[in-house]
Amino acid sequence: MAHPFPLFESIWTPSREVAVTPEVMAALTSGAVVAIGVSGGKDSAAAAFATTDYLDGIGHRGTRVLIHSDLGRVEWRQSLPVCEGLSRELGLELIVVRRERGDLLDRWQVRWENNIRRYAQLECVKLIMPWSTASMRFCTSELKTAVISRALVQRFPNQTILSAAGIRRQESPKRAKAPVAREQPKLRNLTQHTCGFDWHPILEWTTQQVFEYLEQKQFPLHEAYQVYGSARVSCCFCILSSLHDLRAAARCETNHEIYRVLVRLEAESTFPFQPARWLGDVAAHLLSEEERSLVVQAKERSKRREAAESRIPEHLLYTEGWPRCVPTRAEACLLCDIRQTVACAVGIEVDYTDPEQLIGRYEELRAEAA
Repeated sequence: MAHPFPLFESIWTPSREVAVTPEVMAALTSGAVVAIGVSGGKDSAAAAFATTDYLDGIGHRGTRVLIHSDLGRVEWRQSLPVCEGLSRELGLELIVVRRERGDLLDRWQVRWENNIRRYAQLECVKLIMPWSTASMRFCTSELKTAVISRALVQRFPNQTILSAAGIRRQESPKRAKAPVAREQPKLRNLTQHTCGFDWHPILEWTTQQVFEYLEQKQFPLHEAYQVYGSARVSCCFCILSSLHDLRAAARCETNHEIYRVLVRLEAESTFPFQPARWLGDVAAHLLSEEERSLVVQAKERSKRREAAESRIPEHLLYTEGWPRCVPTRAEACLLCDIRQTVACAVGIEVDYTDPEQLIGRYEELRAEAA
């Protein structure tokens, strides 16, 4: 039997149609809640307009809202106002959510403090950076997906929820493999009787199509695009940003203070903001002479830390189930020397710099793992 609404197959052919799946259509037909995530950027705005038009076209009768996860001090100042303007334009409620335990900067700073403690207590073999990374995007999973899902579950009990986001295949190799929709475990809640899906309605669109569509809608773009020439809008300084976009963010005066704060964390931790780029080099003219000096020193301290940790025998490096063995006395002496070198380079205090104590600590960790 033919489906009551047209389906769009998920194939790599650019189209300005809205992509759906049978699961999404079944949910929409049943009046599912549709929550469209908006960030202030072009893609989420295009997704909001296109999804709303599509839902109107198929006669969707469920609740629709926009939802924005505010990441705090790392956000462009205009991001929330753009979301509010989109809310007024579409006539949809805008739900704004935030992480209860602080913003993304707080998360990075607390992570660094915790990583120092872990290293000092020999709970890890290498010192761990404060930043999120492309392979470990807790900035997205913890401060967006988890926070948004929790808010939607509480707000819409006894409902199927479609959490729509404006990601596109063209953006990255990882997103090129993304499905049109997939079940979101964080939307399934036995107490609230909810379930739901992540939905990517403009997955097949190109960047040009997004800009052309928003021009047709006569929706004013974020200042990051129009004034500063950024290619994308997320955090003003994002761990995934290109050098071009980092420089664009640095040209905006309201981003200068957070720039300095992030550079200070770089210098303190000896870990660059991006694997191959120090944020302190992006707009050094915004830093004081003392701050520039700290960046230079941090690079040298980083080299000392990396050189020391490169001496760790491969079989003692972290793998799942670490530690898998107790070091010999010679290895313990080496690890103690490495730990003292790292501590000196970073400027922290650590325990277990005596070979016998270190071996005893490894025995404790092995017993705990067992």
